[in-house]
Amino acid sequence: MLKHGGRLREAAEYYKIPLRLWLDLSTGINPNGYPAPDIPNDVWLRLPEEQDNLIATARDYYQCSSLLAVAGSQAAIQALPLLQKTGLTGLVAPSYAEHAYAWKKAKHKLCILQADEIDAKIHSLDNLVLVNPNNPSGITFDKEQCLHWLKELNKRNGWLIIDEAFIDCTPELSLSTLSPQKGLIILRSIGKFFGLAGIRSGFVLAEPSILEALNELLGPWTLSNPSRFVTAHALQNTTWQQKTRLELHQQSQRLKQLLTQHALKPTGSNALFQWVENKHAKEIHQKLAQLAIFTRLFEQPHSLRFGLAKTEKDWQKLAMGLSKL
Repeated sequence: MLKHGGRLREAAEYYKIPLRLWLDLSTGINPNGYPAPDIPNDVWLRLPEEQDNLIATARDYYQCSSLLAVAGSQAAIQALPLLQKTGLTGLVAPSYAEHAYAWKKAKHKLCILQADEIDAKIHSLDNLVLVNPNNPSGITFDKEQCLHWLKELNKRNGWLIIDEAFIDCTPELSLSTLSPQKGLIILRSIGKFFGLAGIRSGFVLAEPSILEALNELLGPWTLSNPSRFVTAHALQNTTWQQKTRLELHQQSQRLKQLLTQHALKPTGSNALFQWVENKHAKEIHQKLAQLAIFTRLFEQPHSLRFGLAKTEKDWQKLAMGLSKL
């Protein structure tokens, strides 16, 4: 299994620092996530039912009529390659590594690309996987370009899969309003913007035939009843969403300025994280960890991803740590 951010207990044990003392910036998850409502007792006692209000609420939020609730976008990432005939799948690097892992595991050939190489390679690809905005580089892909690539892939009955896990802060970039279309598959997550990673909730937006095949593969009750309840509650709260978008953009700019002040000018960014390419990334990661500040380390290229701090005390702890590098 691949390793990801958020392995704080492992770090606490390795560095011999109590868990309560750590500042975890490793995940790219909103640290001030949606305040989950009280869950009625009967929600815990019943199996999930499709007749609840989750799908209707999600259709309204994503402005898409054809979608499937899944146990986080990770469930779809692992399953989708099994539903497509083997061929050549293009993936941008660096990016969320689970995509390449899943397609390779399903015996597809991989074509690892830089973002500016897609145009030159699209005619040879059977499928293309994008993370938009990309994680960790923050690169974004505009709608017209994506639709051009989709048109080319359609000639070979290929798929354009767009992982929009980090797009909720910039919904204008999403292709969700243009779905369903032939060969277009969009993955959405409740874990990042809403900060509700623990409920393992997400959605796949695609044409009905793909959703039916995916649903059959995943089986019944992929999303628990409590997860469905909390997800629907979060998707309906437009006041919280608007306020949070503004706050996250402000906090991301604060993080960018702080890193720049300490000679770690970000290479790329998103409202939920800043990404810093640096040949000394591993050394910086270790020094910060010794101060109980946990970042996400990448080896190709050598880089660090910094998530947002939760409280003013956390911001001050980060500033102190950076000053000691």
